[in-house]
Amino acid sequence: MDRFDPAAALEELNEEARLPNPVLLRDMMLRAHLDPEQSLELNRQFTEYQKHFGQALKLGKTLLTSLTAKAAQS
Repeated sequence: MDRFDPAAALEELNEEARLPNPVLLRDMMLRAHLDPEQSLELNRQFTEYQKHFGQALKLGKTLLTSLTAKAAQS
């Protein structure tokens, strides 16, 4: 893959984001043996992670879609 090809980068982002998917992270948390206080704190952090993960994914797709459209025009 050409590291400067926005279409390839967008395809890669759609296939697999670099950050752990929130579902996998949640499953890791559920498998851990935590006391209630730890569980609540990690759940708060997880909620923030989910929010930021979604925002980063959306922003990345927007940027790469714009770059792909611009490259197609050239």
